Amino acid sequence: MKKTAIFPGSFDPITKGHASVVKRASELFDEIIIAIGENSTKKSYFPIEKRVEWLKKVFANYPNVKAITYTGLTVDLCRKLNAGYILRGLRTSIDFEYERCIGQMNKELNPGIETIFFLTDPEYAHLNSSIIREIHKNGGDVGKFIPEGVEL
Repeated sequence: MKKTAIFPGSFDPITKGHASVVKRASELFDEIIIAIGENSTKKSYFPIEKRVEWLKKVFANYPNVKAITYTGLTVDLCRKLNAGYILRGLRTSIDFEYERCIGQMNKELNPGIETIFFLTDPEYAHLNSSIIREIHKNGGDVGKFIPEGVEL
């Protein structure tokens, strides 16, 4: 059976930490679908089309990685795409507690889905899309925080 993982998030913007998690996980899964959630109550900074474009560019040399957009529950997307795994990156213990709760709720909603946690590489543990957006909004250089080829 094909091992498919969904890596959900806003990727507003993608960080080197996100890229590292996907690249390492790509060796374990047959397919990774990076799923940009469209949330009508949340205002995005970068257009969703641009975020999909960045993801496709960053993972152009990874044939088992693709990027899509979706609405609704991640477990419903998993069911629709026959994905048995949800991939999540952990930077801190705070991330773990938050992600653990979501993972347990997802397990209640669909017992067939496993949440897989990847520890962020230490050099990227401080990276956060919200902080990168704030630096960008204020004219700061964010180049060292985002993957090569992503131009904000």
